[in-house]
Amino acid sequence: MNNFLFCIGIILFMKEIVYIFLTLFVFLGCSREPKVLFNELPQTHLTRSEYSELPNFEDENYEEVFNSFLNNCKSVKTQKIYQTLCLEARDAKNMKEFTRKNFIPYEIDSRDPLLTGYYEPELHGSFSKSSRYKYPIYNTPKDLVTVSLGALYSELGDYRLRGRLEGNKLVPYYSRLELSGQSVDAEAICYCDSKIDLFFLEVQGSGRVKMDNNETIFIGYDNQNGHPYKSIGKRLVQLEEISQEDISLQSLREWFRFNPDRVDEVLNHNSSVVFFKRRERAASGSLGLELTPLRSVAVDPRYVPLGSMLYLSAETNKVDFKRVVFAQDTGGAIKGSERADMFLGFGDEAGEIAGELKAPLKLWIFMPKSMKEREN
Repeated sequence: MNNFLFCIGIILFMKEIVYIFLTLFVFLGCSREPKVLFNELPQTHLTRSEYSELPNFEDENYEEVFNSFLNNCKSVKTQKIYQTLCLEARDAKNMKEFTRKNFIPYEIDSRDPLLTGYYEPELHGSFSKSSRYKYPIYNTPKDLVTVSLGALYSELGDYRLRGRLEGNKLVPYYSRLELSGQSVDAEAICYCDSKIDLFFLEVQGSGRVKMDNNETIFIGYDNQNGHPYKSIGKRLVQLEEISQEDISLQSLREWFRFNPDRVDEVLNHNSSVVFFKRRERAASGSLGLELTPLRSVAVDPRYVPLGSMLYLSAETNKVDFKRVVFAQDTGGAIKGSERADMFLGFGDEAGEIAGELKAPLKLWIFMPKSMKEREN
């Protein structure tokens, strides 16, 4: 097992070294404006900006921003990033001026930046399995082993290896297809009435289940089987079942409705499976904080630190987003510095927007000023 982990560690480490080298070559080796590379963000290239470059910054709702900032500071990771600023913000009389005084905006450079959306869906379920409620929503399986590679190799940071023991060897955990054909060594939180709704719950990461006794329970992400996420939308585009322009949560549901005999085929394309735990409150993210609609975003923490304050700008045919947001969540499909996934809330309306949201993105991160800069 030690040799296995060592080999995995070396492969991942060399992959990161090659990526960083290529990124430095692309961004620093050309004739564009020099980029800033922060030690705290080893894979993220930033360009210093002025507040005038942030669309709609002057007209933001700073009462909301103030409350969201204080809520964000309840996280230990946020306190580590902003240190005394979390304490000083409590006495701020004007959040806009507090931001200008204490932060410098830097644009996050990326090639194909994209904003998507997610929401908290509602499923229908029961604590008892029946002919209607037959799809289990599982806790983390007892035989799923999670190894933090960062604990063994500091350069691997937040990488985790997931698998199961076969004798004294760690082997990959069961895929979605394999899990569907055998009993799972896990307790079921409850049972729902739709395999498709359960799949989209995995994609969203958290949700509510309206039980057959009229009780509503909250559930959220707990673990994952270790297989990489694969988009079923991209798969259907490749199969020429849906055009790239028409891909949305709504078009996927419509396709499943007209192709019930191919549901398993398409869902099994994504070998990744998410396991859940019951929660006492509505959707919460990776920081353990309850998510705020239109203020919380999911990011890749290898590129954007969890807990950081960001500014995003994205335009769609139906709605524009130009606002301060907070990196409070992660997601299996959110990879790289060019991705942000905005939490849009609960209910059908949030689901409609989330299902169609796919817009070019500009993203800035607010970096704390040094003490000298703040005094000036």
